[in-house]
Amino acid sequence: MATMKITKLSIFLAFISFCFSLSSTNANLDLFCSKTPYPEYCKSSMTLHSFNPKVDSDFKKMTIQAAMEHTLRAQSLTASLGSKCRNEKEKAAWADCVELHAHTVHQLNKTIDLYSRCTDVDKHTWLSTALTNLETCRDGFLELNVSDYVLPLMSNDASKLISNSLAVNKAEETQEVSHGNGYPSWVSPGDRKLLSSRSTSVKANIVVAQDGSGRYRTIQAALSAAAKTNRGSKRFVIYVKRGVYRENLDIGSSLTNIMLVGDGLKYTIITGSRSVGGGSTTFKSATVAVVGSGFIAKGITIRNTAGAQNHQAVALRSGADKSVFYQCSIEGYQDTLYVHSQRQFYKECYIMGTVDFIFGNAAVVLQNCMIYARRPIIGQECTITAQGRTDPNQNTGISIHNSRVMAGSDLARVQSHVKSYLGRPWKEYSRTVYLQTYLGSLIDPAGWLEWNGNFALNTLYYGEYKNSGPGSSTARRVRWRGYHIITRAAVALQFTVGRFISGNSWLPGTGVPYTSGL
Repeated sequence: MATMKITKLSIFLAFISFCFSLSSTNANLDLFCSKTPYPEYCKSSMTLHSFNPKVDSDFKKMTIQAAMEHTLRAQSLTASLGSKCRNEKEKAAWADCVELHAHTVHQLNKTIDLYSRCTDVDKHTWLSTALTNLETCRDGFLELNVSDYVLPLMSNDASKLISNSLAVNKAEETQEVSHGNGYPSWVSPGDRKLLSSRSTSVKANIVVAQDGSGRYRTIQAALSAAAKTNRGSKRFVIYVKRGVYRENLDIGSSLTNIMLVGDGLKYTIITGSRSVGGGSTTFKSATVAVVGSGFIAKGITIRNTAGAQNHQAVALRSGADKSVFYQCSIEGYQDTLYVHSQRQFYKECYIMGTVDFIFGNAAVVLQNCMIYARRPIIGQECTITAQGRTDPNQNTGISIHNSRVMAGSDLARVQSHVKSYLGRPWKEYSRTVYLQTYLGSLIDPAGWLEWNGNFALNTLYYGEYKNSGPGSSTARRVRWRGYHIITRAAVALQFTVGRFISGNSWLPGTGVPYTSGL
């Protein structure tokens, strides 16, 4: 009997211990998950995967792992929905989602890769990109007016779990390391030499020429050859001789460290005409789309000729991390330059368009650029930017620094009849700043335009700092809670090259000058 009593007591004590442990675990999860925007999703995902974080660092990793598990499920579900598409528009939007889910898995894989030696800023950037990808998937169905059937069948848990990861994996504010003028650290000394040299002196891996004087006659053929080359992390230079190349280029994530060098923006031109009006999604309308990290372009014009009447029609879409565009011209009408995601830098570029013609959710700085608004169709206003931040923890935004915003020749003739604005809030946490930039007389005194009533006016961040020109007066600017007249240099510095795009990793260089601070 005594043995029996001991056994019952042992079982009872074990049960009490288990309950206490379970209670402790639940308390830990409640505490950790309370730091996230979606605590219930956090707790359910942790429980589902038997995650039991003890310390903050474990919890941060586990939020990313949970996001990855749910993204993989969402990817599998999305891939299975193709047969349910009822028409070409649904199929086009679905195809974007298949690609974007694959990109999201790639970003999350990099973030949790133990061997990637990524920084906190890298993680922050890649998680921001992962969330942007899933939002872009949704956008495709909405813009083609086919959001009623296939889209609701897709899982949105992954977006909430990525938002949770962002909330607890934010990088601390990066500190500027001032080296004077130079290039970002991801531009190697060899690349700097290429950037500062004349195109005719470039030592290229492949030469493209329409007249047959190169190895290939099309840029796509050169890219296909680059994809077959086992080059590791080495730069692959494609010199594109003068000519008009009617191609739509898709430079995927496996094509890293590609450099396209042209004969100058007046002479090497890549052109296409896809548009939403023609049945494409905005995402797929791009004449040039690049995702492979470390991409550089110099001395090239990228153009979309669909025209203002065909609505969204992208010339360049970049989701390439640490990408540089130098002395390029990007030309279109609505949605010309899609700075989709990741970290990007534009130097001495020409950008032309009508509506929302610099848009997206990258962390991007445009420096010493010439920005021209063109004449829109009747009834439209010109809006320079439409930034797409959907989460307050994303490290994204558009910063236009030491540039010029002016009316193109066609708009200048009718400027008194067309209102032009610095931007409007495409998404809830839209963030755009103009720093030390010349604003021409085309800019309406209000400066900024609503997207839809009061949407995002309290949650956006729009700022102006020491701009000049006839359109720069802030006396009659909007009075939104999210609008800021920046008066302190310390605030403006947060949006400069040195701080906004991993500034503490930038090194001095020679050749093209760039300013790391103000």
